[in-house]
Amino acid sequence: MADLIKVGMADYKVGRSPSKLISYGLGSCIGVSLYDPQRKIGGLLHIMLPDSTQARASDNPAKFADTGIPLMINDVIALGASRSRLVAKIAGGAQMFAFANATDIMRVGTRNAETCKQILKRNGIRVIAEDTGGNYGRTVQIDLATGAYKVKTIDRGEKEI
Repeated sequence: MADLIKVGMADYKVGRSPSKLISYGLGSCIGVSLYDPQRKIGGLLHIMLPDSTQARASDNPAKFADTGIPLMINDVIALGASRSRLVAKIAGGAQMFAFANATDIMRVGTRNAETCKQILKRNGIRVIAEDTGGNYGRTVQIDLATGAYKVKTIDRGEKEI
């Protein structure tokens, strides 16, 4: 029986088959999954914000895309994954609230998604699927036996990306 490992907000976990990693309640946050299909090793990161340099000091690098993604990459490689085989899938990045005079700073979900894709590209990791945007929350789960990344929503059902 596969272990179901919970990934909290501003947290990440790595593992290998047959484990499944799950993160609940992504709004503007992004669930970034990494997966090595040959070794069946991967990780799931629940980032809240795009850039640690734009925030007050935080002792939690998993909170930010720019610090959390490199950490998770290093940990999956340490577990035996190959950087050259890693692929990524991302979900989340919703605009949960409408603002009359929305500035770029209020578009946290969009900024999160864009930053995650830039950092992954800079690290030579392809984003092979994404489910981002909208105005609804998501729960995500990656099955490390298969690489399947499930995205569940309250009113839009469940899909695999």
